[in-house]
Amino acid sequence: MAKKIHITADINGAEVEFLARPDQTLLSALRDELALMGTKEGCGSGDCGACSIEVNGRVACSCTMLAAEAEGKRITTIEGIAVGDGLHPVQRHILQEAALQCGFCTPGIVVAARNLLDRNPDPSESEIRFWLAGNLCRCTGYDKIIRAVQKAAEEMRAPA
Repeated sequence: MAKKIHITADINGAEVEFLARPDQTLLSALRDELALMGTKEGCGSGDCGACSIEVNGRVACSCTMLAAEAEGKRITTIEGIAVGDGLHPVQRHILQEAALQCGFCTPGIVVAARNLLDRNPDPSESEIRFWLAGNLCRCTGYDKIIRAVQKAAEEMRAPA
């Protein structure tokens, strides 16, 4: 059995330390070592987006990243998206627009959509579709998801 590696990272705004096998994916470490169960494994090859997280502000597939690569990084999972006690506008509008069925792809879509809106508060429909192209949904189709992201963007742009 290989010796485990000690990893320290900022995960969802908190400094976290954990041990991981040298060959363990970050997805597996998030779920198995840190009990962050929101991030899902769909394909295991970085093709479906279900495991999308943010690493230093960029969307990444946690199923293709080794846990050891998290050392010193700032990571946000679906568990870190909500704002205080309330849902993030992307989460809320996905629910309001009924833009999910089984929900398996939803965490990755929320992470990617929030990342887009942080970078571009007024994306066009084609920009939203391009940004979410790496997130596959096998249940709902994409129109409701796109509409939810558009409504979240409107809400986030509105003066407080």
